[in-house]
Amino acid sequence: MMTCTTYSCQVIEAKSDQNTRLTKDAVVDRALELADSQGLETLTIRKLAAELGVTPMALYWHFRSKDELLGGLVERVWGEIDTNVDPAAPWPAQLRGMMKSLLAVLRAHPAASKLLLAFDKQTKAAMRPTEVTLEVLRGAGFDPEHAAGIARFALWTGLMLVMSEPGNDLLSSEDRVEAQRVKQVAYATLPPAAFPRLVECAIPMTSCDDPEFHYELGVSIFIAGVEALARSTRAPGQTAL
Repeated sequence: MMTCTTYSCQVIEAKSDQNTRLTKDAVVDRALELADSQGLETLTIRKLAAELGVTPMALYWHFRSKDELLGGLVERVWGEIDTNVDPAAPWPAQLRGMMKSLLAVLRAHPAASKLLLAFDKQTKAAMRPTEVTLEVLRGAGFDPEHAAGIARFALWTGLMLVMSEPGNDLLSSEDRVEAQRVKQVAYATLPPAAFPRLVECAIPMTSCDDPEFHYELGVSIFIAGVEALARSTRAPGQTAL
């Protein structure tokens, strides 16, 4: 019959207590915080365990591999998107609301864009926003082919807007200001006869002071394009969508 020393029993009890207290949600919360603050590529099971004050084996109770952990992060990101659209609102407003919710989540989590690009898994959390978007587009009168294409472009537009946000780089604030100044001077000193509009737009072409304008313009262009497509694909005699 096996017995244990007082020390070994304490270790076993401590590990059992760790596993009881360490919930799956708590692991995902801390993992996403680390990925957002230090970069997705720096996230490891060992580093996460150290941050949580447990052994790596404690994490394997919840996630059998790093891929499973990243899948949990993807689930969390998709799950944060607000899919509660107002059924009484016009469909462009519903679509705009979905886009803004997607952007809010992507902006809140710097690691989210890379996560969604790297892990394209069809889970319930991932499918819910797509289902709602398709419902909005089908209600607008688009056939399944167009609705599916627009839904895909909506995601890609959101990812593109976040990843191309002016000033969203690894430069320090001082280096960014200097790089902006150099670009402004380069545009402003172009020959006005050859490049009158670049000289005129030297400052706004290089500005990164108003990210809200960047996002609002991007969403508006996307929505306007979808509305124009709705009008051009409307069957003869069909009433306004």
